[in-house]
Amino acid sequence: MRAVLLTAAVLAALLAAPTAAAQDNCDPNYSGCVPIASDVDCQNGGGDGPAYLSGSAQVIGVDIYKLDRDKNGIACD
Repeated sequence: MRAVLLTAAVLAALLAAPTAAAQDNCDPNYSGCVPIASDVDCQNGGGDGPAYLSGSAQVIGVDIYKLDRDKNGIACD
């Protein structure tokens, strides 16, 4: 039983919020790290940037960069 508790504690530590320094560069409206910039586009979407999201991210707030075109809650999918 003790090993299960230790595993849960380790898992909780791994899932803890990122450091303040990492959060400073990521928009809080998305669960993945979407950079904070004047405009962000999907890397493979043909936008003009200046910043790009590589991969996808979950929209957890307001989709300020309009990265979730199909409104399914996932940016750049």
